[in-house]
Amino acid sequence: MSDTFVALLINIVIAAAILFGGIWLSKQAKKYIVVIMERRNVDALLASFSSNIVYVALVAFVVIAALSKLGIQTTSFVAIIGAAGLAVGLALQGSLANFASGVMIIAFRPFKVGDFIEAGGVAGVVEGIQIFSTQMRTGDNKQIIVPNSNITGSNITNYSAKDTRRVDMIFGVGYGDDIKKTKDVLTELIERDDRILKDPAPLVAVSALADSSVNFVVRPWVKSADYWGVMFDFTEAVKLRFDEEGISIPYPQQDVHLHKVD
Repeated sequence: MSDTFVALLINIVIAAAILFGGIWLSKQAKKYIVVIMERRNVDALLASFSSNIVYVALVAFVVIAALSKLGIQTTSFVAIIGAAGLAVGLALQGSLANFASGVMIIAFRPFKVGDFIEAGGVAGVVEGIQIFSTQMRTGDNKQIIVPNSNITGSNITNYSAKDTRRVDMIFGVGYGDDIKKTKDVLTELIERDDRILKDPAPLVAVSALADSSVNFVVRPWVKSADYWGVMFDFTEAVKLRFDEEGISIPYPQQDVHLHKVD
């Protein structure tokens, strides 16, 4: 009995060494794969997804090896896992759908790491894609974990896919103001901003005769990285210049007529 106990104890120690050592090696292999792919200029999204797949497969192999060292028949164990996997697969249809969606994202590349996208009901910068989910970072530095099936199952808007974007702005002036002067002022402000592209040409036009104002639409083209800076700076410049030129920005208003009845 003492010999059996010692042999069992040795097998447990070896199995534990295989388990913990194998998990450690799996983590190192995961990091190594990422480094190799980055050196070969492989897309970071593909590197992240592939390294996670390899890590899960290695951990599963290590667990089976550790169980085999303890004397457990892995053949029957694998058969049991296969049978249980079918039942678990039916119960985890959502997870399998997320996995399949992750493969689709890798295959079709609708976005890459670092892109600002809107998908799955949220918007943010893509930081990485896992087996079942995609990690995103919002503008106020919050992390969002989005299931992959939510991304592929809805519209994907990639704001970083194109090099240029059009900034759409609307400015309202009073009906008593000079329309030609207002248009000249807006055009001059566009020409002063070096970030605004000459081609395609920017548009300045009267878009609507609204209830309280004459609305001008201003649509300059800029590089994607300059989008928000141009929008904020141009809006401030318009307000300051309108004040200098005496061009009014009217408040919503209504004319009320009072009739006195004797």
